[in-house]
Amino acid sequence: MPSASTGAPVTTGAAVPAAAVPVPTDSRMAPGGPGYRRMSFALFLAGVATFALLYSTQALLPLLSSDFGVSAGGASWTVSAATGGLALFVLPMSALSERFGRRTVMTASLAVAVAVGLLVPFAPSIGALVALRAVQGAALAGLPASATAYLAEEVRPKALITAIGLFVAGNSVGGMSGRIVTGWVAQEWGWRVAVGTIGLIAVVCAVAFRLLLPAPRHFTPGSLRPRVLVRTVRDHLANPLLCRLYAIGALFMMVFGGVYTVIGYRLGEAPFSLPQGVVGSVFLVYLVGTVSASTAGRLAGRLGRRGSLYVAGATTTAGLLLSLAGSLVLVLLGLVLITAGFFAGHAVASSSVSHTAQQGRAQASALYQSAYYIGSSAGSTLGAVAFHAGGWAGTVAMGLFAVLGVVSVTLFGSRAARTAARRVPAPAH
Repeated sequence: MPSASTGAPVTTGAAVPAAAVPVPTDSRMAPGGPGYRRMSFALFLAGVATFALLYSTQALLPLLSSDFGVSAGGASWTVSAATGGLALFVLPMSALSERFGRRTVMTASLAVAVAVGLLVPFAPSIGALVALRAVQGAALAGLPASATAYLAEEVRPKALITAIGLFVAGNSVGGMSGRIVTGWVAQEWGWRVAVGTIGLIAVVCAVAFRLLLPAPRHFTPGSLRPRVLVRTVRDHLANPLLCRLYAIGALFMMVFGGVYTVIGYRLGEAPFSLPQGVVGSVFLVYLVGTVSASTAGRLAGRLGRRGSLYVAGATTTAGLLLSLAGSLVLVLLGLVLITAGFFAGHAVASSSVSHTAQQGRAQASALYQSAYYIGSSAGSTLGAVAFHAGGWAGTVAMGLFAVLGVVSVTLFGSRAARTAARRVPAPAH
């Protein structure tokens, strides 16, 4: 009945109007939101430092062959040792990031890698150089898996592919700038000054990264118990989708690692005979990777993840075939297509890992990074061996075989998805 004082109906026990119920909001970062730009730029710089250091000797392999009197295969170990060290240590480093935090592990990894980078110019022999590079790669192992896990925790799901694409774009800028800088510096002052310059650039990136990266707000410390780690890894390896993504990352990187390990030898020899600085400038095509990685999210939105992988594989194949031409312009266009296809495929595959893994994201990302850098190490060595045996056509054949693997794995995934969809029982009417 109406209230005596107000004439309003009594509402005791009535439901609270929907407008008065607080709606939970997602506090994770999104484009345009607070901290997103700082976070993106910080991880972009981390990507720059990681790839600049990791591949700092790749454009210098002909000079290393000449200075130390080793073959292309022997010089390629300065790249393979770094990527192999990263592949071996990325899983243990991811476990440390689960316990001590993503930002802490990334900061420590960059600090150690930079310190080793400042020692690399003083290597007295090819053996010492390979050893230092292996240590540097192991130190860098704390970056890739921790970065993708950080993004998966701190960025809203709809923005995840874009955010990881920006990190991968930083990889491409680091790889490009590192090779261009070393090419021109080495032409004037030798390879030792060149790798020392990269070390100093990495120092600046590391300091800026630590100052800019926002403190994590959604990180929950995990356990360092080996039994927990083994169980998490076992669960990830038992997931067919994750295993397919790991294989795709490794195969794409075999192509990329093989091509860019020996391209300096091809362009430095007849009929091109380009000087070292110009060979280093060829890596400007990495800018294409920056664009393709950062736009991978839109591509996946239109074609789906598997459709994007097919496009990336087809683009890489076209680039490999075009690079067989005797024209420098066509070779460079081939490198553009290879780079665009690789970075698009890598961005889609790596973001799919973070999206698929609901628990132990750092370990899931670490397994992807391990497979990815095993592919890089294998591609660098196999690409050099194939080049020694059959010239550039041998390296292209190795790359085409790897792309065939990418397409085969993706086709298998498509068939598995259709089979699983048919097994879902129809809803009862």
